[in-house]
Amino acid sequence: MKPWVEKAGELLASSLAPPQHELNEIDWKSTLSANKHRLVEHLCAFANHPGGGCLVFGIRSDSSFAGITPTEIESTMNQLTNLGRDAIEPALQLDHHGTEIQGHQILFVHIPESPIKPVHKKGRPESESHIRSGGTTRSASRQEIGSMMLQSKTPRWEELHATVLISDQEMLEMLDIEPIFEMLGHPILSFPEERLKWMEESSFIVRNAAGGGYITNLGAISAARRLAQFPELSRKAVRVIVYEGLNKEKARNETEGKIGYALSFPRLLRYVENLLPTSEVIEQALRQKKTMYPELALREIIANAVIHQDFSISGAGPLVEIYTDRIEVSNPGRLLPSKTLDRLIGTQPESRNEMLARAFRMYKICEERGSGLLKAGMQVELYGLPPIRFEEGANHFKVTLYAPRSFAQMTHQERINACYQHAVLKYYSNSAMTNKSLRERLKMPEKQRSMVSVLIQEAMDEGRIVAANPENKSKKFTEYIPAWASS
Repeated sequence: MKPWVEKAGELLASSLAPPQHELNEIDWKSTLSANKHRLVEHLCAFANHPGGGCLVFGIRSDSSFAGITPTEIESTMNQLTNLGRDAIEPALQLDHHGTEIQGHQILFVHIPESPIKPVHKKGRPESESHIRSGGTTRSASRQEIGSMMLQSKTPRWEELHATVLISDQEMLEMLDIEPIFEMLGHPILSFPEERLKWMEESSFIVRNAAGGGYITNLGAISAARRLAQFPELSRKAVRVIVYEGLNKEKARNETEGKIGYALSFPRLLRYVENLLPTSEVIEQALRQKKTMYPELALREIIANAVIHQDFSISGAGPLVEIYTDRIEVSNPGRLLPSKTLDRLIGTQPESRNEMLARAFRMYKICEERGSGLLKAGMQVELYGLPPIRFEEGANHFKVTLYAPRSFAQMTHQERINACYQHAVLKYYSNSAMTNKSLRERLKMPEKQRSMVSVLIQEAMDEGRIVAANPENKSKKFTEYIPAWASS
């Protein structure tokens, strides 16, 4: 039984008991009124009331039981659901329960309290809000509207409910938190109440005073045992596609995640690494296998795609695409307005999903704030790869890592980007780029100094870098920094 049902039954019994009295939390009627405007006012009033409330159908005004037929139940719920979705702002998500009392079928319709207040008719000003008072629905005063606004909270995406009201047992069954305890080094909690308390403190669930609760989007996207149980989130699973060549013409393999991000991320990273080409190297007299791409860079770039995606874009999730010469990681959503493509490495990150980002840092899935792409860039240089490529599309953001290529094999723009990113990495390491350091980054010998000097001049001509010490006339010892660092 849904947790709110028992409480609603007790309230109805109290309301019907002699002497009959109206309650703010419940309103009983024989059938659905034809007056849609008044129905909307009732729904708004219950949504504005602390703890929400219930409409009960199948009871006459004299408190005798009339009952309600299955056809009437279906019609009632269709109309109320449509009103809650289309005629009210913010939209309401209703729940219902049918039961038999004294041989008559009765319908309970639960209207949960809205965290965003005041709830009002769509298209009408907030000043025309309604509340429950003295067991009836009436217009709210200016002071009451002000009080509701003070108590209102625009929830983050992570705080929104991913389920209707469910039991404690269902919440425990739908989320798997033991792997997260291991990531945190937290003792495994054995008792259900201890687990529920931890889940609530971690914002994975919101508990209801009358029992049960709601799994939040953060809880579902992090720890769902099966994402399919959360229809709105199931398409947000990470997809990995392996292609046979340099384009999408023929896919060799495609896999999609089925569980929460925190649970699946370590497996996802291992899975991707196992799909990539490897080479054998000798370190400390031991022969070891290394992937073509640095693990830290892969982890940070995939984690960023997961964390910073725009969850409001439906039907799309993070995507990892592996080609023979590159790996592309994309996510729904463009960069936030405060970000630009050339200032992503080293700057403080800004996330539209801050709670998810904080959780990933706590679980040690990604690097500390601001250091991830910086370390990824350093690893790319260490591996001798072309520079990281950042792209922004109409509704997506993509990061590309390329397989090793020599300077001669790089495009002109890749060489310019390699020069610029090297200057950025040096700058954030309290150093500066020189001809020598860039040659070492590009794996070029001393005899190609002049070629690197030409590249540096081209990067300066494009406004990407500037000389840190312009008074120094010797190019051999000139230091360079990103252009934005000189202002």
